[in-house]
Amino acid sequence: MLCGYSKNRDSNSLFFWFIMEDYLALERLSWLVTGENLIIACCYLAISSVISYGIWRNREAGIDPLVVAVACIFLSCSIGHGMHCVSMLGLHNAVLWQAVADFATVIIALRFLSFYRSFDLLACFSQIFASKLELENKNQVLETAMRELKRAQSQLVHQEKMSSLGQLVAGVAHEINNPANFIYANLAHLQDYTQNLLNFVQLYQKHYSNPIAEVQAQAEIIELDYLQEDLPKILISMNIGIDRIRKIVLSLRNFSRMDEAELKTVDIHEGIDSTLLLLQHRLQAGSEYPEIQIVKDYSHLPEVECYPGQLNQVFMNILTNAIDSMEPRDAKNALEEVETQPINQKNEDKPCITIRTSVVDTADAQWVDICIADNGSGIPEDIQPRIFDPFFTTKPVGKGTGMGMSISYQIITEKHGGKLKCFSTFAQGTELIIQLPVQHK
Repeated sequence: MLCGYSKNRDSNSLFFWFIMEDYLALERLSWLVTGENLIIACCYLAISSVISYGIWRNREAGIDPLVVAVACIFLSCSIGHGMHCVSMLGLHNAVLWQAVADFATVIIALRFLSFYRSFDLLACFSQIFASKLELENKNQVLETAMRELKRAQSQLVHQEKMSSLGQLVAGVAHEINNPANFIYANLAHLQDYTQNLLNFVQLYQKHYSNPIAEVQAQAEIIELDYLQEDLPKILISMNIGIDRIRKIVLSLRNFSRMDEAELKTVDIHEGIDSTLLLLQHRLQAGSEYPEIQIVKDYSHLPEVECYPGQLNQVFMNILTNAIDSMEPRDAKNALEEVETQPINQKNEDKPCITIRTSVVDTADAQWVDICIADNGSGIPEDIQPRIFDPFFTTKPVGKGTGMGMSISYQIITEKHGGKLKCFSTFAQGTELIIQLPVQHK
């Protein structure tokens, strides 16, 4: 159309050539400006993305409004340059969006400059919030440390009490053992001397069947015939009693083991039997409760390397809990039920504690399993995970500290490198399994 205004062919061609050259140069310039704006938009978008990612990563510590404003400014700039690229490609409606983005950028910048003090105040609030979170975290750490310290303190107090009690028991056992051995050693001679005297009296009565009146009267006064019959029985009872005292003293010495603070190889069955002997008074039948039967299923065990005194303490805690689990029931009714039941059912329903031992061979070590089971009240399922927690107890106030099972668990797992497991069914009974390595690691 422009060529129509030229007067000759050559002039028309030259004019058209200049126009084409200007158009190509303008088009190249447009593409160059579009590329520059695209690169700038990408850079702004990258900066805004990095700042936004940093805000999201540190969101728990609080959000700084200053950083948010900077991110919005960079994002707005990115959108403005992006819209400029779109407008350069011929989409003229994009110019309006570019103007909107530029206007948003100006507004954000002005708001930031005019309300800088407000943003600074909000930043202070964010720092306060972050400090509060940090303080709460430190409080939780301190509470955990206080609980651990309280548990450690209670364990130290308990261990100190047990140590003092062990020393007292060992001293009392030693003091009782000396006179008991003296009585036991002389009782055999006393029985021989008494039997000789009784034989002599019988021989005298045989050859002098008619003593004088004074001797006959004295014999009636002292009831000589009954004395000859009852005196040997008294001596036998004394022998049984002193033998019982010696066994109790031996059990006390075995239980305390105060002279065995180091690792030693011991017979596990000896420690269990010593503990049972000390608890014999609680196993016997009373006026309001039946006898607790003890069933021993011992296997042949090797001697185990352990801390004997601490291990006996574990046996004492577990057996005491087993006995206690049978006491909350209506003991008087339980006694009447046992007495009225058929003979073939008495043994099944009678309070019973079963102790089983066995040896388990694994690829890396040899272990000893000690199972102590009772048919008592059992443990509810919801509290079973807490039975090894410090200060947790189901006993009434004044009857339990909640440290017995916790200390037992610590002794087995930490001191001996073993395992302590609990399996219980409510109203049916509880089974505790102790697993100890034969050789201490």
